[in-house]
Amino acid sequence: MSFSSFAEFVAMGNHGLYVWSAYGISLAVLAINVVGPLLARRRYLQEEARRLRREESK
Repeated sequence: MSFSSFAEFVAMGNHGLYVWSAYGISLAVLAINVVGPLLARRRYLQEEARRLRREESK
């Protein structure tokens, strides 16, 4: 499919809202699937470090 201008490309033949929102939602889901476990791992490691410090001080 060939577009004559960037505005026409963005409009996607009047389907641009659907197309770009689908890309945006997909990108958001992928980002959540990457960032979520990283944050959970960091939180887990911090909690374990605190627990180990408490056990060492007893």
